[in-house]
Amino acid sequence: MTPTPPTPAPRAPQPKRADAARLLRERAYTQLRRMVMLGEVPTGQRLTEESIADLLEVSRTPVREAFVRLHADRLLVRRDGGYYVAEIELLDLRDLYELRLALELRGITRAHEDGIDHDRTALRRLHEVWEGIRLDPPAADGSFIELDEEFHVGLLSASGNLAMVEMLETVNARIRPVRTYDFLTEDRIISSIEEHLGILEALLDGEIDLAAHRLRDHIGASLDVVEQRAADAIRQRALRSRRSREADR
Repeated sequence: MTPTPPTPAPRAPQPKRADAARLLRERAYTQLRRMVMLGEVPTGQRLTEESIADLLEVSRTPVREAFVRLHADRLLVRRDGGYYVAEIELLDLRDLYELRLALELRGITRAHEDGIDHDRTALRRLHEVWEGIRLDPPAADGSFIELDEEFHVGLLSASGNLAMVEMLETVNARIRPVRTYDFLTEDRIISSIEEHLGILEALLDGEIDLAAHRLRDHIGASLDVVEQRAADAIRQRALRSRRSREADR
């Protein structure tokens, strides 16, 4: 009778290389995005994988992926076979913010009409999510924009008008490159979280007009911050571009 071979001892768990690579890619993306948003990269200067990889102390692969993502975010433009920092576009910002506010306010005030009410289950779920975010707020690296957009889309979705939700998503895509400037400091993230919760609590209490008032103040404050910080970034980029040209002479 052939003896049964011994069962091999279980291998020690190996490091999750995929997770480590993903975190490295995410770090390269958020660091480069913050540099672009703060005007630390001159407009008109071509970004090379080698120089950015050396600066961020990573390999070229996560930098290459960061370029692709930032291009999708419209923070970089691609021309002449390379990537460059996109110009900041403020021309239509106020018009787009006005459209955004009109859509979101209409979503709230629809509940004044007979037979229309908000999806309270969705509102309670959204409130629970943002209570969790308040306990563990994200870093001030610009990534809060995704959470913020999810909040406003979720809030409007609770009104029941999906056509308005689709239009809001279109507006969000157009203003995202500039609106990210709202979330580069911890104080703006904390205040936005509190304002989100205040809007939700007013709606859950049936205070429709109060919720609309809080939303109007919330979006207005965001516009003021975005315009100021984007203008500061424009000045920083212009200054760095001038210094770069002078250094090349």
